[in-house]
Amino acid sequence: MRVPDRHNPTLHHAMEWVNAKDELYAMWVASNVTAIERLGMSDHGPVHVKIVMNLAVRLLRLLMDGGVEPSVTKNYGLRSADAEVVVAFAALLHDLGMSIHRADHESYSLFLAEGVLKEVLPTLYDPRTAAILRSEVLHAIIGHRSGGAPLTLEAGVVRIADALDMAKGRSRIPFEAGSTSIHSLSAQAVEQVQLAPGVDKPVRITIELANSAGIFQLDELFRKKLKGSGLEPYVELEAFLEGETERRLFREFQL
Repeated sequence: MRVPDRHNPTLHHAMEWVNAKDELYAMWVASNVTAIERLGMSDHGPVHVKIVMNLAVRLLRLLMDGGVEPSVTKNYGLRSADAEVVVAFAALLHDLGMSIHRADHESYSLFLAEGVLKEVLPTLYDPRTAAILRSEVLHAIIGHRSGGAPLTLEAGVVRIADALDMAKGRSRIPFEAGSTSIHSLSAQAVEQVQLAPGVDKPVRITIELANSAGIFQLDELFRKKLKGSGLEPYVELEAFLEGETERRLFREFQL
């Protein structure tokens, strides 16, 4: 797992610990077995969590550059670097529960993640700070569930970053297996997602589409994640269709 350290040695040491932990990687693999091999769903394993982590850290940094204060700074007087650690760990651990079951996997992720956090955070922080950050990471994990209500900036960031892993690569396996649901088709229509400083708000999300079906990802899925995330005042979104013609996504559909 790699993420730009940006002069954050604590985050750097956290990633060193993660990359040395074979047991953690095994749980990501098990999550993908549940998701892809048993349920025919999109990727929920190591590639997905790495993408979400990098999106989350990038999103948090854009927000902080735009003057938005992280919750661990506002409530506990901790550093912005500690907020980055929160979103990085929450992103990496948010789907661990898929290794147990899809149904209520967010809750299962909590007790699996707690064991990981109790092991790693004391190697990075004093006991008090480690306990605070463990609670913040667990809150961000449960906040990504459907209907979740994040109470912190960091939790909102993870919720949005999870929703932004929507590009076509994530739907490749179920799509190639023959799935022609609106979920797999709309994901195939998303070419790329980019984050940059906004014009009127701290963050601009730009989505490049190859087919109009991708609007479903934005209107039906991303809109629901954004609502109630706490990030609504800070994010602007722009989607555009690349080229003069749309890429054909399927030839035939039967029931």
